[in-house]
Order: sequence, then structure tokens, then C-alpha cells
Amino acid sequence: MKIFQQAIQLRERKRGFHLITNEITHALPQIAELQAGMCQVFIKHTSASLTINENADPTVRQDFEMYFNKTVPENDPDYRHDDEGPDDMPAHLKAAMLGSSVTIPITNGRLALGTWQGIYLCEHRNDGEARKLVITAWGA
Repeated sequence: MKIFQQAIQLRERKRGFHLITNEITHALPQIAELQAGMCQVFIKHTSASLTINENADPTVRQDFEMYFNKTVPENDPDYRHDDEGPDDMPAHLKAAMLGSSVTIPITNGRLALGTWQGIYLCEHRNDGEARKLVITAWGA
């Protein structure tokens, strides 16, 4: 069994759903050494998240943003945590809904994503900061 791990920092992005699949694969080229295994991508933040979804049509990412903004609105008077502004608590809730990691099988040295699948960075803050990820791949 081989294990590879790389910590990376993604550039700042504005609020929205951003494809980062290529950044992941470029950051850990050792994935190519694994015939069968797993790759986990973990985000070290509580106001951004990761998910896997449509990688071809950008309107899917726009619709994700619209849905989450309707589902978890800013300026709800019941929120108590607003230390960093009106997008603070909604960002934490959205991140909790989507999660802090994704796990993808590795087959023949490649991420075994479906034809139309990509890894999203889900930035839930209006002005996102540089985001830190840990990418771990293991297998044989």
C-alpha cells in the first residue's frame, strides 16, 4: 500500500461554486502511481465546503448558489452569530449541509469521477479567503 498526502492553498474566490478538480489532480500527481485506491480531499475551514457534481454546464453551479441562498438566507433576525457580517452564520450552515470532505475512488491512476462530475469548492462567504485543503491518496 502506498499513501500520498499534500496540503495546498487555493486562491481567493468570490462566493459561489467553483470547479477545482484540475487543481486537485495537479497538486497530487502521485495518484497516477495507484492502480486502485481512494482519494480524500478535506477543507480546513468552517465557512466553505466541498461537493461533487456537474462539471460541464456552469448554470448548474449558478443554480446551486441560488438554491443555497434561498434555503439559508442572510440577515435572519434569529441568527446570534454574526461576528463577521450577515454572511457569517449562513456560511457555516451551508458548509455543514454540504460537508468538509469528498472521497473519490482511484482506478488505473486516475480519479474515477463520472463523465460529468467535478469537485467543487463551495465558497459561502461574499469575499472568500484563500482556502487550505489536505489531499490524501492511498492504494496499490
